[in-house]
Amino acid sequence: MRIVKTAVAAAVAFSLMGAVSAQAEEIVIKFSHVTGGSTHPKAVAANEFAKRVNEQMKGKVRVEVFGAGSLFNDDDLLIELIKGKSVQMGSPSLSKFESITKKFRIFDLPFLFDDINAVNRFQKSEHGQTLLRSMEKKGILGLTFWHNGMKQMSANKPLVMPSDAKGLKFRVQQSDVLVAQMEALGASAQKMAFKEVYGALQTGVVDAQENTWSNIYSKKFYQVQDGVTETNHGIIDYAVIVSKRFWSGLPADIRTELETILTQVTDERNKLSYELNQANKAKIMADQNHNVVRQLTAEQRAAWKAAMKPVWAKFEDQIGKDLIAAAVASNN
Repeated sequence: MRIVKTAVAAAVAFSLMGAVSAQAEEIVIKFSHVTGGSTHPKAVAANEFAKRVNEQMKGKVRVEVFGAGSLFNDDDLLIELIKGKSVQMGSPSLSKFESITKKFRIFDLPFLFDDINAVNRFQKSEHGQTLLRSMEKKGILGLTFWHNGMKQMSANKPLVMPSDAKGLKFRVQQSDVLVAQMEALGASAQKMAFKEVYGALQTGVVDAQENTWSNIYSKKFYQVQDGVTETNHGIIDYAVIVSKRFWSGLPADIRTELETILTQVTDERNKLSYELNQANKAKIMADQNHNVVRQLTAEQRAAWKAAMKPVWAKFEDQIGKDLIAAAVASNN
């Protein structure tokens, strides 16, 4: 009996030593995104998340941020996340999920959301949270949404009425909805990587683009355009995603702590994103050489919305009537 007790005690001790050793090994999370600079809303959020994890979970978890596409572009990121080896987290634009699910196309529908508060309400609703979980079978988990901001339009000519866009070549993200949006205006759409936009605008490969104030300012798009029209017609947001294989393999307490930090950062930075966009808009207006910002009247905005709203019906079957209805309801 004494021999058995000794053996059991030794086994328990060995097991505890193994557990301590496993816990002592710091978990490294590589976080990939494509945004350059340190003042962009996504970069600010990613860096803050890493900072807090590295401070609060020191010795247990370390987050390493790879921005400006230095590790992977968004398309490659999705492939690598499914593998769950060379990268663990990322925050692609919502338009990048088309290869996995068409449901995210809801965020590209023009003039669907009245403002960023409506976007918030929808994303936090049951419908929004279901969207985050819709990629799980593909090996990717959505954890939260990060805001960039509402989209504005710029071109090499003034854009005041929908007819002003006719015949222009617009750069758009990898989204069939955005292609249809431009076609509804009588314009043509060219899907193009974000990093290629400035050069394309500068050389005339494309005439126009749509983006947030932060993107327009940080990438200096406004300097190679006639001006920017404040349309607020759509949203550019990101989903913070993680490899399901990696996430499922983490201890439950580690996941909980990471989720708590991520929620705190998300709430704070999403509020800050609006302020950052307004500050970048002000910087554009303060540039004496490139400061043309056009405001639409209520009638002009209504004309733009009427021209683009047929796009909703075109993608209704793919997105779902219930999802679109829920988004519309979030405006109230």
